[in-house]
Amino acid sequence: MSDINELRNRMDEVTLEMIKMLKTRTNIAKEIGEIKKNTGKGITDEIREDNLRGKVIALCKDIDLDEAIATKFLNFLLNESIKVQSTNKQTHLSIFLKAKSLEQEGKKIIHMEVGEPDFLPPTIVKNALEEVFDKGFLKYGQAKGMPEFRESLAKYICEKFNTNITQDNIIVSPGARFSIFTAITTLLNPGDEMIVIEPAWPAYKDCALNSGIKVRTINTTIENKWKPSLEQIKNAINSNTKMIVLNYPNNPTGMILDEKLQDDIIDLVRKNDLYVLSDEIYSQYVKTSWKSILSYNYEKSIVTQSFSKSHAMTGFRIGYGIASAKIIEKMAKLEALCLTNVSEPIQYVAMKALEADISKNTNTVQKRLEVLTKMAREMELDFVVPDGAMYIFARINQEGFDGTQFANSTLEKGLAIAPGEGFGDYKNFIRISACQDEKILVEGMNILRDMISE
Repeated sequence: MSDINELRNRMDEVTLEMIKMLKTRTNIAKEIGEIKKNTGKGITDEIREDNLRGKVIALCKDIDLDEAIATKFLNFLLNESIKVQSTNKQTHLSIFLKAKSLEQEGKKIIHMEVGEPDFLPPTIVKNALEEVFDKGFLKYGQAKGMPEFRESLAKYICEKFNTNITQDNIIVSPGARFSIFTAITTLLNPGDEMIVIEPAWPAYKDCALNSGIKVRTINTTIENKWKPSLEQIKNAINSNTKMIVLNYPNNPTGMILDEKLQDDIIDLVRKNDLYVLSDEIYSQYVKTSWKSILSYNYEKSIVTQSFSKSHAMTGFRIGYGIASAKIIEKMAKLEALCLTNVSEPIQYVAMKALEADISKNTNTVQKRLEVLTKMAREMELDFVVPDGAMYIFARINQEGFDGTQFANSTLEKGLAIAPGEGFGDYKNFIRISACQDEKILVEGMNILRDMISE
């Protein structure tokens, strides 16, 4: 017994020493964060992380330690560094909240920072709101969603995407964001790795960081028309990699993948037995040929969709995930734990919304994007014409330009735009949303032109 107590005491001493070293490491990370903030550098340095990972793996061989344990521990340390350095990052949502505060003070704001269509949901939604009480959809329900709604969704998806699924492959969630959160949280474990192709909607990284998942970032460039290379993805995969996130049409660039590249990525995903999380909420606004991940019939794929963009139902908070029945069951357990079930009245309203013709929404947004594109060209903004979605992601070629500072300055002039740093290491970019009436968009772009000229 004395031997085991002695070993336990030694282990306690080592643990306490590790905590002291963690404190030292955290302090260093904070210092580095301040330097990065003052010099405008991005938070994540993939090259340095790769070098350190290589050193850790080499050390594991020298001291005969399980590489998987060591690299998971490394990922925990890297994530902690990111957390202490990420406190001042501004996104489209932080600008949106500032804009709302200004509006409460009586200031007029043109909203070109968020992807929230200004037009109303289909008329059938209004009628459904009036009749839901009499229909009796008012009770507790299944975490996966009402069977009637999931059956309607399955039929809708099969027809729209030429696939073959049933209601067992669907989970209803309060917005697509929650399906993304539950997929990441239930399918991955702390220390696992997830690949994100940037620029990207910040929620992917945020959900991963919250769950202890290490994000490996693939940076794409405007010069390469925001296309990742297969080689970049191959190089990002290691023994801890468990998932890749795809978002096409992309937020913020509006770009889609070439079909051959997408095919190759899915082949690579299959070979490495990875999950693929495909956020396809902008599929309603595709202008060119596009292929859903559903078409590959890959067992480890999760596709998310929402009524927010397609049906202009942002405030209803209703979306859904599509995956194998096995994956859906895992996601449903967490959803049941967090919220029991999505509001039945809202599910009924969304079910009726599936009957609406929303082609007018597509045409409206595409016309607005054309207005933005024309004016952005006249202003000589540096951007790639989007293949879909509802945004322009533009680089401002001025020395020392900071998108975050600029977004706060335009807010003072009555215009809200999104800073590029919210989507990755793109401080000299801004995202402009085509979600307002054309006249208002022109007014907003005129303010933008004046601000850039100053």
